[in-house]
Amino acid sequence: MPVQLSATFEVKSWDESPFDDLEIPKLTRAVVTKSYAGDIDGSSTTEWLMAYTEDGDATFVGLERFTGEIDGRSGTLVLRHVGSYADGAAKADLTVVAGANSGVLGSASGEGAFRADPAGSVSLVLSFD
Repeated sequence: MPVQLSATFEVKSWDESPFDDLEIPKLTRAVVTKSYAGDIDGSSTTEWLMAYTEDGDATFVGLERFTGEIDGRSGTLVLRHVGSYADGAAKADLTVVAGANSGVLGSASGEGAFRADPAGSVSLVLSFD
């Protein structure tokens, strides 16, 4: 049975640098650490690849490894991000990467979304085998 979860997050560190010499579109790689509170409690590291437009908007993809507890289950969970940044807010669709999780979270599957504007919130709908 799917479980609906929600949490807030706080960005703890952000290390971003270009990975291509051309300026338009600017292509960067960012390694970001976050802490979570709520139905999702723990920390994560995300690596995003971003393409910026001239006006500062961006499109990004990434992988996030969460470590902690989700709905009372402990372990690690890997999420795939596909998103965009515009008008001061980052939004992404999230998908659990099957086979990349561990502990009691090892059998998790599902999807969700996050928003950072600059407060951070995330929602996930997960199923466990």
